[in-house]
Order: sequence, then structure tokens, then C-alpha cells
Amino acid sequence: MTTLDNRPNTALLIVDVQNGVVAEAHDRDTIVANIATLVDKARAADVDVVWVQHHSDDLVRGSESWQYVAELVRHETDALVEKSYGDSFEETDLESVLAARSVGRLVVAGAQTDACIRATLHGAIVRGYDATLVADAHTTEDLSRFGAPSPDKVIAHTNLYWQYHTAPGRTAGTVTTADIDFAKV
Repeated sequence: MTTLDNRPNTALLIVDVQNGVVAEAHDRDTIVANIATLVDKARAADVDVVWVQHHSDDLVRGSESWQYVAELVRHETDALVEKSYGDSFEETDLESVLAARSVGRLVVAGAQTDACIRATLHGAIVRGYDATLVADAHTTEDLSRFGAPSPDKVIAHTNLYWQYHTAPGRTAGTVTTADIDFAKV
């Protein structure tokens, strides 16, 4: 259980599923469809959906590349957190957004696996949150030309090590979109 006091709730955290981030992502359409399913399941279970949106020189606020993909629709009642670092907690209001909703458990999906997803998962755990990665709802682009493993291997490795991740008083792990039960996370 989370080490955060009085934080019994769960939130679905959707990280950087923006046009400029996932345009060339591995298995993009399947991943986006899985994330849309997660959003529907979270809303049906009355679980908060929190959207994280990166901005940088390549993702200029208001530009087409900065926008979330058209297949995913944020409700006005859903929180939106803007960030400029890989870890969604760094210099953002994510912690205060989650605290206001009494959230101590996060279910994480989005992009990019080898950057913002990993950084956010680790950022959550070190801050006292339980953090579950949805194994079939995160992706990355192919950076093998720079010496990185292929995207399928990056995703598989991240799922493997997060499945067994532990920290005192906190839980981690993975789940698939089909198997998610927000009442039990």
C-alpha cells in the first residue's frame, strides 16, 4: 500500500500521448486504442483520469504536435498537468492535483516508454505512490539508429523489470488493458 497518508484513491495517468510524441511510435494505433479503453474503464469506475502534456522546443504549446491525439478526449473535469521534464512530477502541479483527489495509487500509460514513462514510474515510487504500468498501453519510437534496442524490446524490458519492482511500503507491477480492475489496483 502507498506510504502516503489518507490517499486511498487511484488515478489513471495518461502521459504524453501527443501528436508529435506518438506519430512514429511502435504499434501506435493499438496502444492508443488500449489507452482509450483504459480511459473508458476508469471513468466507468469513477476513477480520476489525469492527463500529462509535455512541452519543449519540438512540442510548442498550442501547436498541432503538442495536442493530444484525436482518438483520446479529455473531459473538462479531468486534470491536465503540463510538464517540461521526463518525470511528470518535476516542476509540475501533479503532486497537488493528486493530493486534492486523495490519490495514492497510479495506473500509468502513454509515451515514451524509455523516457517519460520510466521517469514518471520511478518518480511516483520514490514519492510514496503505488505505481502500476499498463503493459500493453505504453510505447516509444524506434531509436535503434542511435544504439537503443528496438521499441518492442524496450517495451518488453520495461514491462519485465516493472513487473518485479518493489519499494518499502509501496507496490509496483504491471497489468494488461483487458485485465485492469480499477477497484483492485
